[in-house]
Amino acid sequence: MRYLLSAGTLKRWLMVIAWGVLASSSVDAQFGLVTREEALAAVFPEATVVSERVFLTDTQIKRVAELSREDVYAKLYARYIATRSGVVIGRAYVDTHEVRTKKQSLLVSLNESGRVRRIDVTVFLEPPEYIAKPSWMRQFNDKALDRDLAIQRLIQPIAGATLTAHAVNQAVRRVMAIDQVLTADAEATP
Repeated sequence: MRYLLSAGTLKRWLMVIAWGVLASSSVDAQFGLVTREEALAAVFPEATVVSERVFLTDTQIKRVAELSREDVYAKLYARYIATRSGVVIGRAYVDTHEVRTKKQSLLVSLNESGRVRRIDVTVFLEPPEYIAKPSWMRQFNDKALDRDLAIQRLIQPIAGATLTAHAVNQAVRRVMAIDQVLTADAEATP
């Protein structure tokens, strides 16, 4: 069976498809979703950013879990090292985890001393009303990894999105611990 579309019908279909693409990108912007490239360019302007894959050893996973007081679900992490004039100015890590039943990916950017510079949501598959807004994420900025980096302590909860708040807090703690472990191991290696 063969279908013939008139020029007008084809034009309407193309407009519907184009509207769908534009609507989905505006939905991403509305809810704070960005690409890794956009986030890295915003947090490390005029820097050279090199990506690498980090495979954690069993020993490193154990140390990360102890430092973060969080479960470590993966051995493989994407890490980005930002340099300016050959000097490391920060690092960023991707942490993908479940919020309720679906995945969220965060790009957690750290300064040279391992404190949070910025957190960006790159993937959020839960309903959009549960996403953590950038203004809420800024609570983590310049915080150190310690007992007080927790919901109901230094970090305020999100009304109606408790699971998201806890998932973000766990991811940030995990990333900060990964960074501490990898930095200490790099410094110990001659």
